[in-house]
Amino acid sequence: MTILIADKFSERHLEELKNLGCEVTYNPSLKAEALAETIAHFQILVVRGKEVTAEPIQAGEQLTLILRAGAGVNTIDVKAASARGIWVSNCPGKNSVAVAELVFGLLLAIDRRIPDNVAQLRAHRWNKKEFSKAEGIFGKTLGVVGLGRIGREVVTRAHAFGLRVLAWSRSLTPQTAKDLKIETCQDLDDLFRRSDIITLHLALKPETRQLVNAARLALMKPNAILINTARGEIVDQAALCAALKEGKLRAGLDVFADEPGEPTADFDNPLLDLPNLYGTHHIGASTEQAQEAIAAEAVRVIGTFVKTGLVLNCVNRATRTPAKWQLSVRHYDRVGVLAFVMDQLRRADINIQEVQNLIFEGAQAACCRIQLDTEPDSELLRALKGGNSNIIDLQLLRLPDQ
Repeated sequence: MTILIADKFSERHLEELKNLGCEVTYNPSLKAEALAETIAHFQILVVRGKEVTAEPIQAGEQLTLILRAGAGVNTIDVKAASARGIWVSNCPGKNSVAVAELVFGLLLAIDRRIPDNVAQLRAHRWNKKEFSKAEGIFGKTLGVVGLGRIGREVVTRAHAFGLRVLAWSRSLTPQTAKDLKIETCQDLDDLFRRSDIITLHLALKPETRQLVNAARLALMKPNAILINTARGEIVDQAALCAALKEGKLRAGLDVFADEPGEPTADFDNPLLDLPNLYGTHHIGASTEQAQEAIAAEAVRVIGTFVKTGLVLNCVNRATRTPAKWQLSVRHYDRVGVLAFVMDQLRRADINIQEVQNLIFEGAQAACCRIQLDTEPDSELLRALKGGNSNIIDLQLLRLPDQ
């Protein structure tokens, strides 16, 4: 298969991809706007931070898989890929430790004003009087929003720092909370009221966009800390800017809503002019350890796809389809049996949604499960059963509502 890697990637793992028999083109400096004119003959596209819009997806005549060498896929037009039958996959969980480490780097930098200390020393100024005013974080209440792999890594480190942990997540159960030794907040607003420090670990989805708005920021304690290493769009940037200007809170951001699309660029954002904002350059996953783990997972995903056609970590397989009925066809494993069945369904104008053909031990017989959007009538079922001597039996089931 032909692979285009359009972002920085571990060179050691490049060789592993080549050893799979793939033709690999490595072009990490390729600009996002040049993807459409480059992608035509590639079957697999690997990106890290580069945006993949509908244009290169439409131009990818042979494109079958887009792999994000990272966790989220918000930089990829998944809807456009799905419409063209292109798989989209990612490498979740491989940067969890790196991001959790940065959370505490930002937290300590804010509390101890480490960047300001460094700036004064580099200006050859000694100011112990000013910088001896840190509050300390021991015993404070940390609110964790989102308890995926990164959120759980944050919880582990929070206990070591002596923080009391509150958490909110739609998937959080009482047993999980007990296992993690944390308190649950069923209401997100309650977490914002009670926390001294809040850290965000949510994927960007329609329901999480600007989840942290002016109303929730107003609930935070005076001088509280908000840390965002997830996605900039989760926070209402204008509301955060206003809250910081008023001196109500402090913030540590690794992500912004309007980040430049290139690795180096001018960046004009009003948040950057505020003294109680401490930021980094969307580097949460940018440790050698994390990138090696992500590259290894990317090789595993591509290797499995090349060898079996199976897409690991697929994010755009439908969780629900128009299928209402399942036709199970037990048949002898002979040439033409399924072709006969599908031709009969075609003639009846019944659309097939999914097909799974399972072979019994010995390869003498099989069972094919065919999900359909329309109920076959009794006449069609009789035609199927009697029209091919290799069909053993048929069973029609009404699928439960999805």
